[in-house]
Amino acid sequence: MCRRSQAAAAAMALSGVRVLELAGLAPAPLCGMILADFGARVVRVDRPSRSPAAPDVQGRGKLSLALDLKRPQGAAALRRLCRGADVLIEPFRHGVMEKLGLGPEVLLQENPSLIYARLTGFGQTGKYAKSAGHDINYLALSGVLSKLGRKDENPYAPVNLLADFAGGGVMCALGIVIALYERATSGKGQIIDASMVEGVAYLSSFLWKSQNIGIWSRPRGENLLDGGAPFYEIYRTSDGKFMAVGAIEPQFYEQLIKGLGLDSNELPIQASFSDWPEMKKKFASIFAQKTQAEWCSIFDGTDACVTPVLSFDDVASHQHNKQRSSFIKNDQGEISPRPAPLLSRTPAVPSCKRDPFVGEHTEEILLENGFTKQEIAKLHSDKIIGFGKPKANL
Repeated sequence: MCRRSQAAAAAMALSGVRVLELAGLAPAPLCGMILADFGARVVRVDRPSRSPAAPDVQGRGKLSLALDLKRPQGAAALRRLCRGADVLIEPFRHGVMEKLGLGPEVLLQENPSLIYARLTGFGQTGKYAKSAGHDINYLALSGVLSKLGRKDENPYAPVNLLADFAGGGVMCALGIVIALYERATSGKGQIIDASMVEGVAYLSSFLWKSQNIGIWSRPRGENLLDGGAPFYEIYRTSDGKFMAVGAIEPQFYEQLIKGLGLDSNELPIQASFSDWPEMKKKFASIFAQKTQAEWCSIFDGTDACVTPVLSFDDVASHQHNKQRSSFIKNDQGEISPRPAPLLSRTPAVPSCKRDPFVGEHTEEILLENGFTKQEIAKLHSDKIIGFGKPKANL
């Protein structure tokens, strides 16, 4: 699933799309990796002095060009590259690209079909547009953080998946694909203002739209889907592992009760909010009596909506994931998730090769874009570009 032949590469959905990704923190690299996984030719534009101690772990399938954009010759080189590109992904704070002479008004004038994707935390306008921030800040400003956390505790920010990656990287990739689709009709590029605050807020549309149907009528941590219900909760097993329970519908709840060895006629009704705390204690005491494997043997094959909480060490070897080849291994033996979703005719075929070294493809990329060997030599002697080569194993 990870062997990318020339035929497979040519058949992928984004084959032929040329992307320039300006190196940045995690959300933009994910955006570029998604495009690369589905066939785009993604060139990551790195700083020549970038420390190898902080690599882009989402460099799969990309090429690396080391270019100093702070120097006029480097900015001019990027402008030349953008004339032949379909997409530019830039992750800097508001105003940085304009200071470099690389703002959208410049690049779109030279290449009117360019998709100029600006991926930032707060967006290109507004009070915080020039402010620094991280996932937890964007999550807070979106309103979503106020909904996350246990009863009588502070709001709790999960790992930086929601704003950085879902609201940022994935939403930006979606915007790029939408803009590319529209360009097929109009022939024109456009600017994408991808704000992580707005991206994660948009992801929470269900929370907004369901406020008046009773799902979120109680304080945080006391509702149906936020840890309040005993039938939508995580329980510890006797071997220190966990089971996830999501038996919302009555018919699924009945199967949960049966699997736990209880009689629903002897229990409070499922929707009795006042009884939820005691029911959680009861369920917890029962789950604590068996191992995770024993509970799997009871609930696998049922519609009780009970599944094991798998660790990263176990997830790839789980039977369901193995049957779907949901995880892949690269040439270095590293395991990671297969690109999703799975397309029937033009599926993603991720590269198995190691991620690129900073500047590894500098000369190749510049030659392809019309730079002469003399120009490249001059840029290198002026320290505008860098060449990164694999180190020999001694």
